[in-house]
Amino acid sequence: MTAENPEGLPSLADRIGRVAAPLRVQVLEVLREAILTMRFKPGQRLVERELIEMTGVSRTTIREVLRELAAEGLVRTIPQKGAVVLALSPDEAEELYDLREVLERHLVERFVERASDSQLVALRRAFTHLEDLVDEGAGTLDVLRAKDAMYDVLLTGAGNSALRTALSQLHARVSLLRAGSLSADPQRPRESVRELREVVKATEARDAAAAGAALIAHVRAAARLGIAAMRASEAAPAR
Repeated sequence: MTAENPEGLPSLADRIGRVAAPLRVQVLEVLREAILTMRFKPGQRLVERELIEMTGVSRTTIREVLRELAAEGLVRTIPQKGAVVLALSPDEAEELYDLREVLERHLVERFVERASDSQLVALRRAFTHLEDLVDEGAGTLDVLRAKDAMYDVLLTGAGNSALRTALSQLHARVSLLRAGSLSADPQRPRESVRELREVVKATEARDAAAAGAALIAHVRAAARLGIAAMRASEAAPAR
């Protein structure tokens, strides 16, 4: 890819063009996965020319995809340097997790108060899908998608468009943190499922306080692991 990733990603071009989705969508999916699975490292430059060579698509397509990744919060555009994979400091990560606690607690409490019985069923179904994926040893990206599907059910049941917008923007910024916390410890996905099971049980019991407390416990557990991994990485001697 660059001097920071000399082995490159030879599988990128092989994966593009195999499905019916528009080319831009395919490239976006592949590059997003490379970022969330840390094949592109935080702080790494994404050089247009090299991405074109690796994917076989046009400069226009690459630029469109980089703009979308920037809008998702996965890439930052730096003057004179270009697109760079987002690299948050541990202090910035703590601030985002603090905000996530507040918003997600409000989300689940509002869901408990407003969701229909059918939406409770949809939440249980989304959780069961997540649980099955983790039991099967699915990859980080598939687990994140399943968690996103759970949050979508919560957002729909909460019925607050402003909250949906705020959380969508926040989750875009914390995607790398979520991926990092899941991959930092092999047991974390199962622990995450156990924490979320308590959230689902409390929502089914229509206990807003218990659901909020369970979701805060989930976010704090992810924060502890993810931020500890970030600080350890910062402290590690350069090779």
